Amino acid sequence: MRTIDWVDGAVELVDQTLLPDKCVMLRVSTVAELVAAIRRLAVRGAPALGVAGALGAVVADGDPALVAELFAARPTAVNLAWGVDQAVAHLDEGPEAALAAALRVRDDDIAACVAMGERGAALLEGDRLRIMTVCNTGGLAAVERGTALGVVQTLHERGRLAEVLALETRPLLQGARLTTWELARMGAPHRLIADSAGPYLLARGEVDAVLIGADRIAANGDTANKIGSYALALGAERAGVPFIVVAPESTIDEHTPTGDQIEIEDRGADEIVSVRGVRVAPEGTRALNPAFDVTPHDLISAIVTDQRVIRP
Repeated sequence: MRTIDWVDGAVELVDQTLLPDKCVMLRVSTVAELVAAIRRLAVRGAPALGVAGALGAVVADGDPALVAELFAARPTAVNLAWGVDQAVAHLDEGPEAALAAALRVRDDDIAACVAMGERGAALLEGDRLRIMTVCNTGGLAAVERGTALGVVQTLHERGRLAEVLALETRPLLQGARLTTWELARMGAPHRLIADSAGPYLLARGEVDAVLIGADRIAANGDTANKIGSYALALGAERAGVPFIVVAPESTIDEHTPTGDQIEIEDRGADEIVSVRGVRVAPEGTRALNPAFDVTPHDLISAIVTDQRVIRP
């Protein structure tokens, strides 16, 4: 199953807001529909957003206003704008050339995820590895297989995976809803934990490596990822556990010198005061909701891309 694809002249994507209860494919034929899907996280994950951006630029057909809407849909994830640029660069050659460029982004992502899985698995030593991860970095965050969870899948296929400890990932529960769904589909052993349990379990020696994805990697190696990643990095550093970021080369933003320059999206109070539409805080409660945090490069053991292993 592909998370996002071009089918008969339109974008088709899995509506991730309905998982794990239902797996529904959305058919998107306008930029407005695609931007809405991106903003409500029907499609999410840095690589998938890159493909969405490229295909969205084809749908926009060079309209500057529509292209600008795509750029602004999610400010933290660099892959979205990068994907838009890949297709826009060929619009002068005609719509078929732009579509061909967008489909190359899709195909390159599939190949990149395979490469990251192999490179990440080779980097980790030992068998029966216990992996901790946050958010969702599997095929749902890409086109197929994924980034950090793609490494997990490769380990599992090679008989080297003992267990995955998946953080629930508040406030939208991508770990609970999406990562466990993908792990169950691949038959990988796993348990779900509360976000705040991660550092404690690291300190207790129950994890061999932390694998996370990235939405933007600054030129100095600072990394923006789902909120909660920084706490895991601090816990891993104290416990002496490798903390490894897995992301394609397109996530590296040489134009952003350090993590201090990464714009962090705040998604508003509703996601904090409610859980899947059920209010859990009193009416009128104010909230702060940064969707991402930044892990300084000195806490990162290695960055695994589809082309290399970087040790910040």
